[in-house]
Amino acid sequence: MKKIIKTLVLLIAVPFLLSGCSEVEFGSHLYKTWGDDSSYHKKNTSSQSSGTFKVGNPYTVLGRTYYPRETYSYTETGISSWYGPGFHGKKTASGETYSQYEMTAAHRTLQMPSLVRVTNLSNGKSVVVRVNDRGPFAKGRIIDVSERAAGLLGMKGAGTAKVKLELLANESRALAQAAKNGKSTKGVEVAYNKTGHLPKAFRGPVISDVPMTENDITQTAEAESVSGHVTGGHFYPNPVVEQQPVTATSLYVQVGAFGQESNARNLAVKMASIASTKVEPVTYGGKTLYKVRLGPLDSVRTADSVLSKVLSSGQSDAIIIVQ
Repeated sequence: MKKIIKTLVLLIAVPFLLSGCSEVEFGSHLYKTWGDDSSYHKKNTSSQSSGTFKVGNPYTVLGRTYYPRETYSYTETGISSWYGPGFHGKKTASGETYSQYEMTAAHRTLQMPSLVRVTNLSNGKSVVVRVNDRGPFAKGRIIDVSERAAGLLGMKGAGTAKVKLELLANESRALAQAAKNGKSTKGVEVAYNKTGHLPKAFRGPVISDVPMTENDITQTAEAESVSGHVTGGHFYPNPVVEQQPVTATSLYVQVGAFGQESNARNLAVKMASIASTKVEPVTYGGKTLYKVRLGPLDSVRTADSVLSKVLSSGQSDAIIIVQ
């Protein structure tokens, strides 16, 4: 009976932990470690893809269903979180072992592996990470970066940051081909951050199907004059942080979008007690939609609070957006 009570306490407490920052940001990954009976694990225990390349079937976490797919055209702005010591040494969704010292990330739907440029929209710092895990599952987050990446992006102390994500199309295609041929892509991202290109073994029209070991990655990095450090017996090249031009952005909670302006304005009136609201018309394919947004909001913590209230009011599709 005591074990049952403890489990219930954890289930109630973790969603609140997920809205915090800093060291609790990796808490979203508890859902994967508990998930022996979760639909995520049930639907992703096998893959039709070969090697370490994985897309996976649709899966459901906390009542929301995600649809992974292979794509080479993707950009998004939103909130990034990070995860570190609490998940270090554990298995990722791709089957690799997570290292907080590497330049990796968790994304809910992108193929694994893929390379994504993450730019902190507050300070312009930008690095490239390799997606090898699933998450984050906390509402209002679009990517979980490793502790190493978080430090380089200047977001480790705050725990979160407004970011722009850009998939590197050609490089991600090369990694996908290599992974499908059974070649390990582990460590490619750290060398890429230093040199601005993939290691030689991943360049050119034909990529060898001979598996690449972690030692090969190390030798490739050293051969290309990549400086770095050794932690736990592993060589980690020192990434170069790019400085991207950024403009001021604002945070909003988007409650919904409607084809009828009157419906949008009715909802805006209902949400006005939570935060300042506005109805914004946007055109997609010649059709006008009316988006209901709350804000602008002064911080991620405020946005999390507003989102929580909106979700509690029954608006389950609400999201945090960066504009």
